[in-house]
Amino acid sequence: MTSRRDDMREPGRLRAVAPALPWPAGPRAGGDDLAGRDPAEPGSTGASAVTSRQRRFRRIKRFSGTVIALAALGAIAFTGLMLVLPGVGDAPALAQALNRAHHAAYPGTALPPRVAAALVATEDHRFYAEPGIDPVAAGRMILGRLSGGPDQGGSTLYQQLAKMLYVPGRSGVLAEAEQALLGIKLDLNYSKAQILQMYADVAYFGHGYYGLAAASCGYFAERPGGLSWGQVAMLAGLVQAPSADDPLTHFANARARQAHVLIRLIDTGTLTWQQASRAYQQPLHLTHSGTCG
Repeated sequence: MTSRRDDMREPGRLRAVAPALPWPAGPRAGGDDLAGRDPAEPGSTGASAVTSRQRRFRRIKRFSGTVIALAALGAIAFTGLMLVLPGVGDAPALAQALNRAHHAAYPGTALPPRVAAALVATEDHRFYAEPGIDPVAAGRMILGRLSGGPDQGGSTLYQQLAKMLYVPGRSGVLAEAEQALLGIKLDLNYSKAQILQMYADVAYFGHGYYGLAAASCGYFAERPGGLSWGQVAMLAGLVQAPSADDPLTHFANARARQAHVLIRLIDTGTLTWQQASRAYQQPLHLTHSGTCG
């Protein structure tokens, strides 16, 4: 997921450049002039340089061998896990069963471009370029855990969908590894549009609303295609913490998430500052009816 810290990063940082170390200009102190020494003589500068190069070469060779061995083991483990994990050809059927259990229609209405843009901007801004897993976010998450820092987030929309369909209610490193591999399988089997549609159809938006259509009608008495940018941003902001950010019970939290999504839409070039500001100022027309007219 997109970390909320992204909005706080400075546009640039100064980098200190260390001055180059001066190269020795003459003989060593004490009159030890090396100019006439035979490079092949033991203890000479030439012999020391050759020995140093040989040691460096051996270290590089050992390091390269270790990296290649680890890469080979990783590839074998990856292939084995991909073979062991179930296929994802039943993803639409699982999504339909999940919606049926929540009394939601499947498939829902076609995903409006505004909703797709908001979900991608706030949940997985590399969605259209990644192969089911975001290597940058995953690496950041791993480094954060190894260093004992806070969870940086690294779950793609594919992985979130995999969690909802295949590993619901599970957590931990093994579950996350399964989600990552299943996310890759989802990417290989379905188009980006299909992934977004399934995600929007089964995601929980709080207040008992499963799926975009139910949430749109429930919060705004409006079908998804008629939502404003402000309403779309509020809905997209709910999927991370749908109960805590429920606009009907925690309005301040929901407004903060709405602002976060609008800023992400600015960052991705979807909206300008002026458009996002107008969207934030527009009335939301929240309703408790729970139905569309």
